[in-house]
Amino acid sequence: MNQKIVIAGKQGRLEDFRRLEERLRASGYKSIVGLDEAGRGPLAGPVVAAAVVLPEGFDLEGIDDSKKLSSEKRERLFERILESALSVGVGKILSEGIDQEDILKATRRAMKEAVLQLQPPADFLLIDAVHLEALDLPQRSIIKGDTLSVSIAAASIVAKVTRDRLMLEFGRLYPQYLLEQNKGYGTPDHLESLRKYGPTPIHRKSFRPVYQLDFPFAEAEK
Repeated sequence: MNQKIVIAGKQGRLEDFRRLEERLRASGYKSIVGLDEAGRGPLAGPVVAAAVVLPEGFDLEGIDDSKKLSSEKRERLFERILESALSVGVGKILSEGIDQEDILKATRRAMKEAVLQLQPPADFLLIDAVHLEALDLPQRSIIKGDTLSVSIAAASIVAKVTRDRLMLEFGRLYPQYLLEQNKGYGTPDHLESLRKYGPTPIHRKSFRPVYQLDFPFAEAEK
């Protein structure tokens, strides 16, 4: 039965959130991948990409763009997605890798890593606003794809929760930066901590609010 999913925050308006995937399956594609990232904008921590292949007819009430969900709801949906997905891949590029390339190249590399982990291999990519030239696969880049594709929305949740959990770990290493709250973004409290304590090994030296500080960079921990 082709049920529709209620998208959070739409005041009960129904959307066919699986339409893209259904059309691709009708065209013969089987391993249809939703692909999204979390962490392009922060001053600290990795960029994380997730690739998710959902079963046909996947229906999970409340699934939506991860940015529109509370952390508690993201965590619940994250667990349900991992239970239901046919395959999930996660790629991450640390701050050092981001500084060596640039954030867009690092994002694409994290996405490629995530896709290459999938079994069975992907045969079509639905990507949120990015094109992956490095992968010779049929693909479609969709602006605001996490509001139009259930697979991309699922990937956005997996990427966001995975990254948030990493930032909680970094928060225990560097408690003065309140990373468990700001997740590495340039909030006023984070900027104040940067001015007071200087950058850590997980800060992105190529990002303006970090490199303009008059502090020596700490050596990465071995």
